Amino acid sequence: MLDKILRSPKEQMLSPVAYRLLRPIHPTSITITAWAIGMFAAIAAWQQAYLLALLLWVLNRLLDGLDGTVARIHQKQTDLGGYLDVLLDTSIYCALPLGLALAANTPAVYLNLALLLGSFYLNTASWMYLAALLEKRQHGANAQQELTTVTMPGGLIEGLETMIFFALFLLFPASIGPLFAIMALLVVVTVIWRLSWAIRHV
Repeated sequence: MLDKILRSPKEQMLSPVAYRLLRPIHPTSITITAWAIGMFAAIAAWQQAYLLALLLWVLNRLLDGLDGTVARIHQKQTDLGGYLDVLLDTSIYCALPLGLALAANTPAVYLNLALLLGSFYLNTASWMYLAALLEKRQHGANAQQELTTVTMPGGLIEGLETMIFFALFLLFPASIGPLFAIMALLVVVTVIWRLSWAIRHV
């Protein structure tokens, strides 16, 4: 919901680091490093090392923000880089809740995990295909001057909200069942929000 508003301030905050410290590093290397750290966060959650998992999750999100900034500042943007970024991010969004569910190991948590991952599946279809339609109609990222490879149609649950929810999962692992269910509900609301927008504009 707040991603587009915060994208420019985030870019300004990360630009000095991207320009001075990360110039020799290819953005795809940052993307892959972020993914590896995110997978370690999922493993740490599975092993109930929740504080370590939280620190790794925050580091994953920081690097995920840096790869695009490095690519833009040093003119290393590629379609493959944008594709890998989305694909690897999505794998982390699946792996971390799964690690938490394996740690809890209760039927109720597994049920809520299924609801959460199912909502992610619908959400991915809702934004990716809508983004493809907007790009096709010349209303995509370039036309809107967005700082992304493809336009990301808005919704109630976006990147920032996902970061917050996952941090809550790790801070309150005893409550992940209800937290999974709440996030799943809000993600479904996001899907309906986008569908309503598409009916009126596509």
